[in-house]
Amino acid sequence: MSDEENDPWAEALEEQAEAEAAAQQPAYAELQDEGVAGTDVKLDVVLDIPVNISMEIGRTKISIRNLLQLNQGSVVELDRLAGEPMDVLVNGTLIARGEVVVVNEKFGIRLTDIISPAERVKKLR
Repeated sequence: MSDEENDPWAEALEEQAEAEAAAQQPAYAELQDEGVAGTDVKLDVVLDIPVNISMEIGRTKISIRNLLQLNQGSVVELDRLAGEPMDVLVNGTLIARGEVVVVNEKFGIRLTDIISPAERVKKLR
């Protein structure tokens, strides 16, 4: 057996991709049929464009003086409470929220709340 066949992370990602494909098909078709705000939306031209995805656990503002004083072991207070969901951003735009998971000592995120496709398109404008 190859490593890929024994890798639970790969299996989890494959299951997730299949579930997302099934779940997004109606939403994608809905966008094509209805459009957003009466416009004719054609998403086929952008489906293969690579984007940057990031997970944000919190933010804070600190002065440069305090930033330069940080060393290993320093603690930076964030604007979120422990246990609050993480934000999932694509090119800086919020698309979902989720919780941290660990699979085979690697971090991942389980999406718990997804912004609707119509809302995401509206925010891009």
